[in-house]
Amino acid sequence: MTRQDEKPFLYVVVCAAGIASGVGRLITAAQERAWEVGVIATPLAAGGFFDTEAVAARTGRPVRSAWRTPADPRPFPPPDAVAVAPATFNTVNKWAAGIADTLALGTLCEATGLDIPVAVLPCVADALAAHPAYQDSLDRLRGMGVRFGEPYNGEVRPDGSRPDFAWERVLDLLRPL
Repeated sequence: MTRQDEKPFLYVVVCAAGIASGVGRLITAAQERAWEVGVIATPLAAGGFFDTEAVAARTGRPVRSAWRTPADPRPFPPPDAVAVAPATFNTVNKWAAGIADTLALGTLCEATGLDIPVAVLPCVADALAAHPAYQDSLDRLRGMGVRFGEPYNGEVRPDGSRPDFAWERVLDLLRPL
């Protein structure tokens, strides 16, 4: 889908998890790998989980979280790939069920329907990850070709720190298999 003489375009979908504040690391890594980037956030994530102004400045494009009207211009070109990081329990389950009640979910449903490569870094607490519906959702999305990185539960270590979130891993997953 890449346009002639242009860099490939990556949609980064950001969900409402505490680590979303680090999404700038993913954007920088993607740009270093020659991607143009546009960020789509769930409404809750856009409401304070990361600095939307800093992200817009870094990408040169607005952070999107709401549908545009038919008269509004498209702020992003069609994606060549989609990275979902962090991906929450809610987003994974709604996406797998085909629920498109937000721009982020609608984008994910369309991407899988169009066979656009999608890679996901889940950020889900162990108790939620053990829920049968979540496991079914992972299986369903994998069956649609969605690529998943190792789950991140963000549990605090004995020393009080948390493990790093492997932002760059989602880009590795988008390489041809």
